[in-house]
Amino acid sequence: MDGATAIAMGYQVKINSLRPSGGLALKLWHLIWTPIALFLAFFPLALINLAQFLSLLLLPVSRRAYRAYNRRLAATIWGYWAWGMDHVNGLRIELSGDSLPVEEDAIVIANHQTMSDVIVILCIAFTKGRVGDCKWMVKDGLKYVPGIGWGMLFLDSLFLKRTWADDAEQIRQTFSRYLAAKAPLWLVSFPEGTRLTAAKLEASRAYAVKSGVTPPKHVMLPRPKGFAASVQGLRSHVRAVYSLTITYDPGPHSLVAIVRGDIPRVRLHVRRVEISGMPHGEAELVAWLNADFYRKDALIAANLGG
Repeated sequence: MDGATAIAMGYQVKINSLRPSGGLALKLWHLIWTPIALFLAFFPLALINLAQFLSLLLLPVSRRAYRAYNRRLAATIWGYWAWGMDHVNGLRIELSGDSLPVEEDAIVIANHQTMSDVIVILCIAFTKGRVGDCKWMVKDGLKYVPGIGWGMLFLDSLFLKRTWADDAEQIRQTFSRYLAAKAPLWLVSFPEGTRLTAAKLEASRAYAVKSGVTPPKHVMLPRPKGFAASVQGLRSHVRAVYSLTITYDPGPHSLVAIVRGDIPRVRLHVRRVEISGMPHGEAELVAWLNADFYRKDALIAANLGG
């Protein structure tokens, strides 16, 4: 049995076993449990941020010690979240596709519907010994957000302005630091560039029609430059590209929903491609990514029954 499936089938008593099935009782449950769940999830993050600021004292002494310290802090908080998803909420992640090696350096891409996607990826990273080694390609504004944003900043994640002229040099410099440090790495990105909404999906579909390509139904057309730069810049460091396709059952799947245990099941399809099997040229990498997202679209449609 795959490790991720095993941890998602833990044997502890889950808080959800106490949840009412509906009606007024469920509303009262949400009213009481939601603030408790959010406090349990995010108050420790404030303490981690404080500890990360203290790590600045290490930076003039040893950048290696600074990295190791922040890596351990990330593994602590993100591992705590992954543990809570299993042992408290009873989240079940149903895996399909390829199995993943433990402690393998990789580029990780996924479709992006909600902030819950981050939690799902952390749960899988936890089982593969990489939960403290996730670095994220995210929007630049997130680095100003206390908690998650500050945490990613201390981990040397990539904060992008979504314009290639602004981002290209920063990507090159950040990858140079990863290579020089021989940093253990899951570089995680959402190539769609933003979370899926009905309006954004419709805009993406309209752009696809205008461009003369088939409009996808469940994903947006990806933005390829960051992915192409990742494969080209980290080819000597990573062993594989992981393409994750996340499907939620119909219903709420916001960050609040997953924290308070409203999402009992997530389907996750894993595709692992050796880095040696990836194209080299930018145009070929763009074509590979587009084809991968059409594959994701078909997988989600099959999971949802249409």
